[in-house]
Amino acid sequence: MGSSTEYDEKLRPKAERERHVEVSTKEVDTAAALLACGAGAGEYDPREAIRIRNKIDRHILPMMCILYWVQYMDKTTLGNAAILGIDAAAHLTTNQYNWLGTIFYLSYLVFEYPQNLALQKFPVGKWMSCNIFIWSVALCCHAACTNFAGLFVVRLILGMCEGSITAGFLIVSSMFYTRTEQTLRVGYWFLMNGTAQIISGFVSFGCLHIHTVKFEPWQWLMVITGAITFIIAICFFLFFPDSPTNAWFLTPQERAVAVMRLKENQTGVENKHFKKEQMIEALLDPKTWMFALFSALDNVPNSLTNQQALIVASFGFTNLQTTLLNTVSGFVEIITIWTGVNIAARYPNSRAYVGFIYFVPNVVGVIIVNTLPWSDSVGLLFGVYLTGVGTTGFVLSLSWLSSVTAGHTKKVTTNAIMLCAYCIGNATAPFMWQEKYKPRNHVPWTIIGICYGCCMILLLLIRFHLVRQNKLRDAAPSSDEYSDVYIERINDDGSIDEIKVEKEFLDLTDFQNRDFRYVL
Repeated sequence: MGSSTEYDEKLRPKAERERHVEVSTKEVDTAAALLACGAGAGEYDPREAIRIRNKIDRHILPMMCILYWVQYMDKTTLGNAAILGIDAAAHLTTNQYNWLGTIFYLSYLVFEYPQNLALQKFPVGKWMSCNIFIWSVALCCHAACTNFAGLFVVRLILGMCEGSITAGFLIVSSMFYTRTEQTLRVGYWFLMNGTAQIISGFVSFGCLHIHTVKFEPWQWLMVITGAITFIIAICFFLFFPDSPTNAWFLTPQERAVAVMRLKENQTGVENKHFKKEQMIEALLDPKTWMFALFSALDNVPNSLTNQQALIVASFGFTNLQTTLLNTVSGFVEIITIWTGVNIAARYPNSRAYVGFIYFVPNVVGVIIVNTLPWSDSVGLLFGVYLTGVGTTGFVLSLSWLSSVTAGHTKKVTTNAIMLCAYCIGNATAPFMWQEKYKPRNHVPWTIIGICYGCCMILLLLIRFHLVRQNKLRDAAPSSDEYSDVYIERINDDGSIDEIKVEKEFLDLTDFQNRDFRYVL
């Protein structure tokens, strides 16, 4: 199919000109172009749609889960390396160690919007593959660093590249799955963070038993994890699809059905054309900033990622015990995210309530850590574990934001803003953990408890706002503004057919499409 050509309006009858609106293919979703090519349209067999969804699951979900496990393991190597001796080897002060945690997220923050623009402009799978390759090299280079400056640089590169993954996965999830399906799939790949904690704990435990003359255990940890990431980069480049419209494992007819499945989303699949007006709309949308504030506050406690090993060790456990005890947090995260997303998927419009409930154990955990006697190491450890339950709230917010945002450029912008807020929370939080607050760390733990409480309130406020927007739309008169839009298809014999574009594939934003209803 060729690009849409401009008609000479003067040569067309007035009645015909007023009958419909013509647009170029760059203005509509890629799904519209696929369907206009005659790959298939109209009704489809629901059983066939389920078969294709299962086929998509088999081909992309395992790869997404494995990569998310690897990226989280790589991100948290600093915390495990602290137990394996990186502080002494690189002569790091407490403040310098905190900066290594911060620079990762500052880099993530600075490059997040450029990464999102690149994910829109270039093939998603290929762009992520390039980033995975670069960070695998940077991770291995950690082992060659002997001072703060060297570690600072490689951590900066790591943050720059890893910023493409969560954003890319949110886009991929919205391109391949319906809004209901996204909640489960986002939960499944995000719970791999817990798997990463378990596996990295055992890897660190194994590295403690490696005794070589020139290589210390923390250096082996960096090289091993870097090598795993390098292999994943190659696999992603070869096998991960960029879109359902060109997925290698789907036939042309299956691609059409995969696209038609997404009509209920009213968000389309993808549009490579950047639309400034959609970016502006995202910036003016109140829900964008409510989700961003939630993301920032929810990730202040995420500073525990690099601090937990040190905190657990301070309870009186040995290095060997600490590496194994940290794996328990992984099991907690897996169980809570899996149960949380399944409950949210089972009961419609329950995201805010489920997230709220799952934050309650976090608040209890903070109270336990702040109030139990320092001699009760088991009780304190239990309190730390409880603070991992509320991760479910952030996972639900990721899929929720993607489900309530339409328009590809707007979606890219809102994802970037939310992930930038995620970085701000993560980047500022490490400086709570000052030497003067040790060993009880009452100040940082209190700040963490306040953040959890604010997140609980924000979830309910977001839901209230979206309920109100839905009621306003229900009360407003219906509009047929976008009901008669066409693009052109140039046939092999040179003749031109006009193909009507469904509203769902016009790349409209949730503001433009008044038939759009927000899920809760």
